[in-house]
Amino acid sequence: MSLADRAADTGTPAFVPDPRLTNEDLAPAKKRNWKVFDLFAMWMSDVHNLGNYTFAAGLLFLGMNVWQIFTSLLVGFVIIYIGMNWMGKIGQRHGVPFPVVSRIAFGIWGANIPALIRAVIAIMWYGIQTYLASVAVNVMLLAAWPGLESWTHNSFLGLDALGWVSFIALWLVQAAIISRGMESVRKFQDFCGPAIWFVMIALAVWVLYKADWTISLTSTPHPVSVGEQWRQWFGAIGLVLATYGTLMLNFCDFSRFAPDYKSVKRGNFWGLPVNSTAFVIVSVIVTAGAFEVFGKEITDPAYLVAEIGNTWVLVLGALTFAIATMGVNIVANFVSPAYDLANVWPQKITFKIGGMISTVAALLVTPWNLFSNPTVVNYFLGGLGAFLGPLFGVIMVDYYWVKRGRVNVDELFDASPGARYHYRRGFNPKALWAFLPAAGVAAVLALVKTFSDVAPYSWFIGTALAAGLYAALCRPERATAEV
Repeated sequence: MSLADRAADTGTPAFVPDPRLTNEDLAPAKKRNWKVFDLFAMWMSDVHNLGNYTFAAGLLFLGMNVWQIFTSLLVGFVIIYIGMNWMGKIGQRHGVPFPVVSRIAFGIWGANIPALIRAVIAIMWYGIQTYLASVAVNVMLLAAWPGLESWTHNSFLGLDALGWVSFIALWLVQAAIISRGMESVRKFQDFCGPAIWFVMIALAVWVLYKADWTISLTSTPHPVSVGEQWRQWFGAIGLVLATYGTLMLNFCDFSRFAPDYKSVKRGNFWGLPVNSTAFVIVSVIVTAGAFEVFGKEITDPAYLVAEIGNTWVLVLGALTFAIATMGVNIVANFVSPAYDLANVWPQKITFKIGGMISTVAALLVTPWNLFSNPTVVNYFLGGLGAFLGPLFGVIMVDYYWVKRGRVNVDELFDASPGARYHYRRGFNPKALWAFLPAAGVAAVLALVKTFSDVAPYSWFIGTALAAGLYAALCRPERATAEV
């Protein structure tokens, strides 16, 4: 029973949330209109992008064949499906976004630690993904109007004039969508998700036709030993877990709007094991077919579209890839920091304001320079990314094992010293003691070359280590957990 219900039953004053902890966007969702298709389309928006295509295509040239890629990523997506359901259930049941969910384990003020880690990563990638989408727009513009090539001769802050025009245009489009809130996000990703399928299917048919409808599913352009194939197989599972570990952490930002848990599971099922695996298979088939036809490795679909030799096909393809990239950008890299920043100062920062802060920050970091600097991408973003698994491990163990799914939502917005989630001055020391060493280990495994063989598993190792440490620290507490 919530504090508000108890107040109604006993006639005592109703619970009033602390204004330092709540606003309309952080409070439990009232409108639950994200149905199965919306969640399915969200996953299409997240999966259908150049990065995932290149990742799947690259596995083919590392020595894996089509069937091995299919089975490894299917296993990975099934694991992700389970994890998304765990986090999705929390969001759907309680109706609150990720930073508020984090208060359950980390405390009302400690929740800002996981929230800000997730926000920084998302803002950086928001800028990088916008830049990558602008590159596709550049290709489209140059194909349609070759005279614009003169705009590429001079640069400012590392980006030429045409690049600035494309980047700012996409930046403004995304900002306009974001400014309208989550309902606008829902409608946009309902369109973006399916859009890329038209281009991918057309590419697959064209490549298969050019290859005389014969593509080997069991051979690879670069054969390796059986032992190396198994290493690549397990490594692919680890890498796909690390890739989707970001959204797995804050999937409650979306599931909070679902009418019931069944919708969450069904949307996840069609979007992850089914759609994601299908996209991977089509990507690999297109790549394998392109190798048969052109005799070279083409892991970027934009370059493959260019091989068709038709200007307007290139324009359509580039535009579609740009839209798809914006779709994944908004889903994976905007929603999270908008809520995360709102959690820092709810009285002043709403979801929309948090989103605008994120978009401006993504511009100010000049993401094209970040993307061209492997040190920044690999060490800074990679190091922060290694922290996400341990955060997930702590939150899952706390909710499902320590507290057994019993949470008083009202007290998530209560800053009084005696409140349930106040812990010690608003921080839960046990959560930090479990998170910090696990994050350190995961970061070392992910970044130090000595451990390159286990680097693909850093997310899983960090998650398991944090979960185990937290479970050990909270064993006495579990027996008394109640609401």
